[in-house]
Amino acid sequence: MTDQPPQDVATRRLMPDAAGLRAAAALLADGGLVAFPTETVYGLGADAGNGRAVAGIYAAKGRPSFNPLIVHVPDVEAAERLAEVSGMARDLMAAFWPGPLTLVLPVREGAGLSPLVMAGLPTVALRAPAHPVARDLLRAVGRPLAAPSANPSGRVSPTTVGHVLAGLSGRIDAVLDGGPCPVGVESTILALDPVPRLLRAGGLPVEALEEALAQPIVVDTDPARVAAPGQLASHYAPQGRVRLRVTAADPGEILLGFGPVSGDLTLSASGDLAEAAANLFGCLHRLDAMGAERIAVAPIPERGLGRAINDRLRRAAAPRP
Repeated sequence: MTDQPPQDVATRRLMPDAAGLRAAAALLADGGLVAFPTETVYGLGADAGNGRAVAGIYAAKGRPSFNPLIVHVPDVEAAERLAEVSGMARDLMAAFWPGPLTLVLPVREGAGLSPLVMAGLPTVALRAPAHPVARDLLRAVGRPLAAPSANPSGRVSPTTVGHVLAGLSGRIDAVLDGGPCPVGVESTILALDPVPRLLRAGGLPVEALEEALAQPIVVDTDPARVAAPGQLASHYAPQGRVRLRVTAADPGEILLGFGPVSGDLTLSASGDLAEAAANLFGCLHRLDAMGAERIAVAPIPERGLGRAINDRLRRAAAPRP
């Protein structure tokens, strides 16, 4: 792997059948990079124990090396081989795994993970995805997979194979085509140290976690601390500048609507937050394809999946570095 994003790889598009899964597993075992679908977004997978392969993720994405990676595992038993799993963590895994919940836990000594996965932290972020193709791939590989979103760093996350290829074709070995991702925003990230802290709102509403834990969850708002993926201030950004909580677009703006605020594109005309989450990144990709230079976004309620949608939109609207 090189320090610069490779541009001359013949990126294969694989079907999620037995032959495609065998090919993907072989590429990963050989240190390659394979994008695959999860229920949230497409991830860019590499063997989490292979330092050169993990370095390839950073190179392909142009990702800052201080930004840690999520490690995908098939089940609780695999997680326990990599991290110290507390009783609270085990309860959450039982309730929400497989699914869109990532837990940040103390890394176990001798876990065999590349230090690049943790980005110098004593913790590792673990998730068991629910998408059947992701689960089939993890079983076929038999290794934990480091897998951030399969897009250039800081840009809009991919929810279709087309999004992956638009951003990373020529930089990765293959992509497994599992169709559109049903949830459409990344996983919720929770730290347990020992008070539960929300590091990133995502596809599992925080209200469900608070109900399961029977206690409130602290929201981590420290912008200087990057303890988990997706915490950089400017992230998930389309090409155009973004203005939020708009009910009427200014001249020259393209309006992304929601509910009663109709727009040039609409996240959900009925005001359904699950539909809006599933459509969010697809709409941002469409705005890029339209050449939108100025984007206005309708107000989104700050509840349920609206927390995750607003988190992504605030980062998309943040000043660019």
